[in-house]
Amino acid sequence: MARVTRRSFTVAALSTLAMTGDTATAAGGPGTDRRGGAAVTGMRGMWLATVRNRDWPSRTGLSAARQRGELTALLDVAVRRRLNTVILQVRPAADALWPSPHEPWSQYLTGTQGRDPGWDPLGTAVAEAHARGLRLHAWFNPYRVALHHDPARLAASHPARRNPHWVVRHGGGLYYNPGLPEVRAFVQRAMLDAVSRYPVDGVHFDDYFYPYPVAGQSFDDDAAYHRYGGAFASRADWRRDNIDRLVRETAAAVEATRPGTRFGISPFGVWRNASADPRGSHTRAGVQTYDDLYADTRKWVTEGWIDYVVPQLYWAIGSTAADYAALLPWWAEAARGSRTRLYVGEALYKAGDPAQGAAWQDPDELSRHLTLAAAHPEVGGHVFFAAKEVAADPAGAMARVVADHYRRPARPPR
Repeated sequence: MARVTRRSFTVAALSTLAMTGDTATAAGGPGTDRRGGAAVTGMRGMWLATVRNRDWPSRTGLSAARQRGELTALLDVAVRRRLNTVILQVRPAADALWPSPHEPWSQYLTGTQGRDPGWDPLGTAVAEAHARGLRLHAWFNPYRVALHHDPARLAASHPARRNPHWVVRHGGGLYYNPGLPEVRAFVQRAMLDAVSRYPVDGVHFDDYFYPYPVAGQSFDDDAAYHRYGGAFASRADWRRDNIDRLVRETAAAVEATRPGTRFGISPFGVWRNASADPRGSHTRAGVQTYDDLYADTRKWVTEGWIDYVVPQLYWAIGSTAADYAALLPWWAEAARGSRTRLYVGEALYKAGDPAQGAAWQDPDELSRHLTLAAAHPEVGGHVFFAAKEVAADPAGAMARVVADHYRRPARPPR
């Protein structure tokens, strides 16, 4: 996911958000058309990030009532924007936004990891989303432990402190080692606790598997590789197999724990450049998921291991490094004939940001993305990063998307 932050919002601003066109009310919900017409079907989602308090809560230490109020205000925004799905980050860093028996309460609630916030955010989010006709997907980060490198700063009960051999320091952060079978078993058990407790509509992974590369550093998994990697031609093949196992096992466990719950992943948008693999996209991206994150995202789609994929196509049309107009048909071809549904991740957070290129200063850029996607029947919808921008919409790009493409409600896909 994007690792930048934008200005904060207020609940008061959310409550007075103006909308263009017809307004879908919370009472009607996104699956009904109050004008009497049949509703269309498609993914219209937004990510709601909690890491570093990116979208919610607006800061740590708020009262339970304030936290709940901010959360429900964002759900109301989703309805007003005629979205139908919210992907809520509930395990941002080996922690929990529900009363987990396996991991501590997230620090992004109270400011102190392990401190009970006095309410159940995930349980409340599921109930309040469903009351508004929204689907709620629980978003987990499997291996990130902390955005700092000091285990002593973790809660005393944290599994990473009880099992220090599970942890690798890399790039200023702490990560569970994906090469250890006991780690893979533990992170699945921790995540599936939420699936067993709550009627979530989906389980969602983001783009972090092995961490993003850091210049001059290597991920220190020597001991695990020497112990478990002997059957593989290279360390890279072994690492990809570790992530493949996580994906396959999680998919099976989700279905066994709560049948009908969808399992999806939102990878970085470039599998491989064509210069590295003729099956790759005509891009010149500096990161390739296959080579750098050890995530064979194309295989997961073509083999149908996951229910849906949301590649983060966070580039403008015409971008020299990675052109949205080139990546969109590449992903459509990858999904063609597969059981895996394709939705497209959209960089709403870039719209109007002066640090981005000229294309992102045009509020029509995202609307043009949806127009291009409409020509590809494999594309079943879009997910916007992220909730703060869906609410504040500083450049008017989200309002343009709604006016041009979301004039009628849409039922969420099943």
